[in-house]
Amino acid sequence: MRASSTNPSASPAPGTKTFRALPPGIWALGFVSMFMDISSELVHSLLPIFMTTVLGASMLTVGTIEGIAEATAAITKVFSGTVSDYLGKRKLLAVLGYTLSAITKPVFPLASGIGWVFAARFVDRVGKGIRGAPRDALIADLVPPPRRGTAYGLRQALDSAGAFIGPLLAVAFMLWLANNLKAVLWVAVAPAFLAVLLLVVAVREPEHSRRSAEQQNRVTLADMKRLGLRYWLIVVLGAVFTLARFSEAFLILRARDVGLAIGHVPLIMVAMNVVYATFAFPAGIAADRLSARTLLLLGLAVLIVADIALALSASPAPAFAGAALWGLHMALTQGLLSKLVADTAPGPLRGTAFGIFNLVSGVSLLLASVVAGTLWEAFGAATTFVAGAAFATLAMIGLALYRPAADSARG
Repeated sequence: MRASSTNPSASPAPGTKTFRALPPGIWALGFVSMFMDISSELVHSLLPIFMTTVLGASMLTVGTIEGIAEATAAITKVFSGTVSDYLGKRKLLAVLGYTLSAITKPVFPLASGIGWVFAARFVDRVGKGIRGAPRDALIADLVPPPRRGTAYGLRQALDSAGAFIGPLLAVAFMLWLANNLKAVLWVAVAPAFLAVLLLVVAVREPEHSRRSAEQQNRVTLADMKRLGLRYWLIVVLGAVFTLARFSEAFLILRARDVGLAIGHVPLIMVAMNVVYATFAFPAGIAADRLSARTLLLLGLAVLIVADIALALSASPAPAFAGAALWGLHMALTQGLLSKLVADTAPGPLRGTAFGIFNLVSGVSLLLASVVAGTLWEAFGAATTFVAGAAFATLAMIGLALYRPAADSARG
């Protein structure tokens, strides 16, 4: 399965704004994401419980580790995005990033202390940072602008499919292996290396991106001026959306907090990611056709309801409902924000643009996760989610009141 050398300036044929019109390389990248997410989410659905019950970590420690890990990924994306613009070799960096993440997977079941988990999460997120911006820029290189929302939606849908298959496997193997956390974590190794293999053999870089890099030669500070005001507004918007939520590790801890058996805790991630996967592709299609402002406001409204449901949960059922709504929020907003970055950044700077966007969002996630962990320890779980709902409400009001001189909300 190989990507064709699609010309991004070509106009799509009528009626082809569907998954059938997307090049094979987009599908391949989607399945690469799916296999890596099967591995990563199997680990992540058990890791907060592993850290708190087996290794004795506090809620603040969990929040700090998760926040630093995601911020590390975001910071790395800046450099990898810029390097991919300079070299015009986005696939090479993506392979490097996925390989780094794959080789960390055996470390988790071997960990004997929180330091090992922190180191593995750190290297894993460096890998994610290296691959993220080049992969997102490669998607934009492979498809023309009218199909980008669809392309990002498809990748996000397949990524999210992996994100619920992973926790399902975690539940199945927890039952089979009598809740042996370390044994179950070994299952994550195979799909991670399968993702690397698929990327190597099934994705080909389009010729036009390499030619663009040869013409550009290098990215300079002066080029940053080409990232206009509309792009920087999208960066700020992404940061605000990230501050309005925090690490998904707190969904797992909330499921355990309301009485879900340890072997069934990963099901909370299944609930979130089933909804995420189901709606990500339709939301991507909608992003190509509808007002971005409308979709973003809807996404924030859904996040507010999700946080309230999680705050009020006294049993697993409302916690599952809140997690499902959290997944709907992600489906409505994440692919759309990626599309907005791709649409507002010049082609030769697209990797850099994604890197900066993810850096700012990652720092916001670090701050949000540390605050969430602090609130949980000081005032309890409900306060953490009430605070998330309050910030999401403020973000929603600000987005509703903001009126740019030229309407840039239509993606």
